[in-house]
Amino acid sequence: MGGYVDYFLFFTFYSFCGWVLETSFASIKRKMFINRGFLAGFFSPIYGFGAILVELSSRRIAAVFEHNITSLIISILLAVILATALEYITGLILEKIFNCKWWDYSDKFANIHGYISLQYSLIWGFLAFVLLYAVHPLVSEIIFSIPASVKGYVGIIFFVYFLADTAKSVYNALDLREVIVNYANLPENKYYEKILRYKRLFLAFPRLLALNASIINRDVRSILNDRFDKIKIDFKNKFQ
Repeated sequence: MGGYVDYFLFFTFYSFCGWVLETSFASIKRKMFINRGFLAGFFSPIYGFGAILVELSSRRIAAVFEHNITSLIISILLAVILATALEYITGLILEKIFNCKWWDYSDKFANIHGYISLQYSLIWGFLAFVLLYAVHPLVSEIIFSIPASVKGYVGIIFFVYFLADTAKSVYNALDLREVIVNYANLPENKYYEKILRYKRLFLAFPRLLALNASIINRDVRSILNDRFDKIKIDFKNKFQ
């Protein structure tokens, strides 16, 4: 049981690290805070799952190949394959649900259907190397040193949190899909209200701004831009 708790804590920690990486990159690039992630909280589970897959596969490979260099090369190559496959599957599922890519690498060299590209696969390989030979040894040492009872309570707290956040985020995503698909059946004010409610997702995944483009009074980008312009005007008026 202790092993499962340890891996769940690894998953939690690396999900948080992934969220920090994604959010920092997006915020710096767009010069504003962007909560970059599917979940509402400060976690990006795809990084947690990816890190666990990489760590487990590396452990298996090390048990088969005694030579360190051989083990390292195979571990990194397998990490690239696993992380890339996970990103592809996630992107495919999201597009099937929403009929829109949540990210698109179509302009990148050696991409496959816009879900994955050579550039990002190489980045996953670099991150896997850093994870296996710099980060995880330190993280595992810290987590293994925590008393089992404490880890159990912490694990329960995070598990309940992930269940709640996932349930809420999935509900919100499906509700957003319903709004986008059945826009014609919603009054204009109700449609606006829903779009503004989920603006975090549109900011986190700009590709979604293309939804219902060019449809009068239903263009997501125009609605959000109008809202931001109104906020700017109100802000200026307060200080005049």
